[in-house]
Amino acid sequence: MSVITITSREFNQDVGRAKKAAQSGPVLITDRGRPAHVLLSIEEYRRLTGGSETLAEALAQPGAPDVDFAPPKLERVTRDADLS
Repeated sequence: MSVITITSREFNQDVGRAKKAAQSGPVLITDRGRPAHVLLSIEEYRRLTGGSETLAEALAQPGAPDVDFAPPKLERVTRDADLS
């Protein structure tokens, strides 16, 4: 797997090229000559993070089951404002 390096300016001018390059390996994006960001394919990201997804991602999947959610109601505590 080779790492491709592009500048922030190149990334902004041709995002499609950077996305295509990320399919074959990480794309290092520099800002003023210094590494600033890394663009990865989703497959590589999941491999590095152990493939776990957040609850929001799981629920956003097409065909995800409906989940009943009924949090307990909180009791409101009111008091007079101290305007002194």
